Amino acid sequence: MSVTAPVSIISPVAEEDGETQQSFEIYKDKLESILLDPKIADKQVCVVSVAGAFRTGKSFILNFFLRYLRWKTSASDDESEADWLQTNLINSNEGNNDQLKGFSWRGGDDRETSGILIWPESFILQDKHGNEIVVILMDTQGIFDCVSTVKSCATIFALSTMISSILIYNVTKTIQEDHLQHLQLFAEYARLAMDEYQETKPFQTLMFLVRDWCFPYEAEYGINGGQRILDKRLETGVKQHKELQQLRLHIKSTFENIKCFLMPHPGLEVATSPDFRGELNS
Repeated sequence: MSVTAPVSIISPVAEEDGETQQSFEIYKDKLESILLDPKIADKQVCVVSVAGAFRTGKSFILNFFLRYLRWKTSASDDESEADWLQTNLINSNEGNNDQLKGFSWRGGDDRETSGILIWPESFILQDKHGNEIVVILMDTQGIFDCVSTVKSCATIFALSTMISSILIYNVTKTIQEDHLQHLQLFAEYARLAMDEYQETKPFQTLMFLVRDWCFPYEAEYGINGGQRILDKRLETGVKQHKELQQLRLHIKSTFENIKCFLMPHPGLEVATSPDFRGELNS
């Protein structure tokens, strides 16, 4: 059977009157059907998820990850890393390879993703030590839409944080103070939901993904420029208000690794055209 759509593993519960309640249902059977596959059941798993505000391109960027992973697991030895975006993926089940497909996405202002979804196709890669790692992609409902309460947003973000090996925090233009405040709130929500208090940092890797970075003259696009911006945002000093210091120390104590990547604007056609369908030559 061809893989064509993500699988919902956690979704909001709706009552008979149609109003979404502040609770979620987990589809254990769907999750087990993927994770207990004999091909991956005995291997280490790396869950990569994207979380952040709604309508900021989380599902869109995940489809680039999906395309890269498909290329990575099928590329021949003579292909270079630069080929992944142009390669015709024969077995990708994408149909038209000039379009970006996978997780459901579209332009506009209305919410697209609800709950938490994972892509049922797993990808086996090798880490730097030669060990096999199963990579699983996970998409999450955007926070701060017009139908979700703060509690609901906190639950989704917290669950994503607890499940993820790499949590990508998707923000636009720059890392603002409210981004850090929301991160602290939701990460603490996740920490409290865990069964036992841990003296070690409870979560693994946090990656700030800054979309539409507008100041390449201050910090270049990519991981190096991103790290400089992140270090500046998370630095503490004696002249800084105690509340701001505690916020930054809390975030640093929550994740084992914190990184940042700066991305340029994709162009007006991608951002504003109602007819854009993910054509890779746009």
